Amino acid sequence: MIFITGGAGFIGANFVLDWLASGDEPVLNLDALTYAGNLQNLATLVGDTRHIFVQGDIGDSSLLVRLLAQYQPRAVVNFAAESHVDRSIHGPGDFIQTNIVGTFRLLESVRAYYAQLPATDQQVFRFLHVSTDEVYGSLAKNAPPFAETHRYEPNSPYSASKAASDHLVRAYHHTYGLPVLTTNCSNNYGPYHFPEKLIPLMIVNALAGKPLPVYGDGMQVRDWLYVKDHCSAIRCVLDKAERVSAYHPCRGQVQLPAVSGVQQQPAR
Repeated sequence: MIFITGGAGFIGANFVLDWLASGDEPVLNLDALTYAGNLQNLATLVGDTRHIFVQGDIGDSSLLVRLLAQYQPRAVVNFAAESHVDRSIHGPGDFIQTNIVGTFRLLESVRAYYAQLPATDQQVFRFLHVSTDEVYGSLAKNAPPFAETHRYEPNSPYSASKAASDHLVRAYHHTYGLPVLTTNCSNNYGPYHFPEKLIPLMIVNALAGKPLPVYGDGMQVRDWLYVKDHCSAIRCVLDKAERVSAYHPCRGQVQLPAVSGVQQQPAR
């Protein structure tokens, strides 16, 4: 079994659906069902015994400890996050609480769980943290793509909170030996995209004859990744990657050399 956090949100739900469509390994799915979480995203799994849904928060340590002990997952994939830049500007507190404090409590619970696993199970266990390329800041128009070794330069409360969570994940490997993986992806689009995000917002406004909002001076460039390609990349990383590695899922393709450490797979 694998343990997914944030599995009723946009990317998490697509991952759960694709995971169960490609195999029979069960999924334990924890989601707080805040504004961006929606069980209708998982409606096709109603009655499917491979999908175990629990409503709850990654900041609830007692719940995490109970679920880990009860279900004994071989991997944890952390999608749970507050993720909207504009919301982080108007209300940064929720982003600090979920993305930093919540990730910390999840790591603490997983660390305790990992420590009591038999050595053979520790060898295959992985904690995969799904992050964003926004932790690196902004690129100039003609700048080369971000690489995994690029310096962190977050520019919003959202990206700063995700950068902090990335650093916590890395620290839990180097301090406690927890086997961790981090993926830093670009903007996703596709099924179940929350309607306040750019692409669905533009479509909805256009259909309704409303103005199309232009962000900043309109000169910003965004790189987009189809969500199901992203999910395929995460499955690949989870299956093949070495410990304490960072990857940039880029157009659904991730090359995984058989070496440990930080991998040089560029992405925009």
